Amino acid sequence: MTTTSLTDRYVDAAMRTVPEAQRTDLATELRGSIDDQIEARVAEGDAPEAAERAVLTELGDPDKLAAGYTDRPLWLVGPRYYLQWWRLLKLLLWIVIPCAVFGVSLAMVLDGATFGEIMGAIWPLALTVGVHLAFWTTLVFVIVERTEGREKSMPFEEWTVDQLPEPRPRGAGLGDLVASLVFLAVAAGAILWDLFIGFVPTEPGLSFLDPGLWPGWILGLFALMALEAGLAVTVYALGRWTVWLAVVNGVLNAAIAIPAIWLLMQGELINPEYFPTIIGEEGADVGAIVATVVGFVIAGIAVWDTVDGTLKAVRARRA
Repeated sequence: MTTTSLTDRYVDAAMRTVPEAQRTDLATELRGSIDDQIEARVAEGDAPEAAERAVLTELGDPDKLAAGYTDRPLWLVGPRYYLQWWRLLKLLLWIVIPCAVFGVSLAMVLDGATFGEIMGAIWPLALTVGVHLAFWTTLVFVIVERTEGREKSMPFEEWTVDQLPEPRPRGAGLGDLVASLVFLAVAAGAILWDLFIGFVPTEPGLSFLDPGLWPGWILGLFALMALEAGLAVTVYALGRWTVWLAVVNGVLNAAIAIPAIWLLMQGELINPEYFPTIIGEEGADVGAIVATVVGFVIAGIAVWDTVDGTLKAVRARRA
């Protein structure tokens, strides 16, 4: 029988932690088992949708099922709360460490610290925050596991079918291509509008970007954006990311981010008259803060997009 998207989501979630060499065979086996159980329930009079939901609920958390397929232990100090501990720890690491690094870096930049001083401070900070998160999160789960009676129910939400994630996007579909091209077109249009018309109704012609960037720097940026568009088309045409495409993506990100940050540090990216004209005497101080934030945003986007392209290439190569 043809399985529904709910089964597809379950199989996809279960196979995420299975080694690549076993993934295809185990996915086929799991899907076949689910289909057989659904058909058996339908034959007994259940509706197909209800039968599918009941079968998947009986199978339980897909991560736990995958661990059973691969004989992978699910415990740190005990198996009861391993998955809850691991998911919470990953979430905290992804949120808390970047926020701490960004906050300290921004404060040091505003205080006039050099690039070397900032780098020397954020790496120990990230390591310290990560160690503390891991220690205290683990300690809480150890205490809960050791003090809770086994006859009691777990204090964490039980797994249900509704928690199944959507299948991971592959990053090379038509939607990804359209999104990339639309973003580049909108960005180019916004830059031209800012330079020649401006976004402040009371100050026609007042641009956020430094007017001196036109035409040389802006045309150079548009050339790099055209190469970004070509990269997106190439990824779509090949149907996947490759290592070389990931390298090209990283080079393009660097070619855009590094000059932009350099211009920002020289005071030549943002129009120095923009904030003083809008705000007045305090405009210079506001402009300095905005420039700092813009620099972090530019660097963050470049790093994120480079890492994202690399991960997509690695996944595609394994597949």
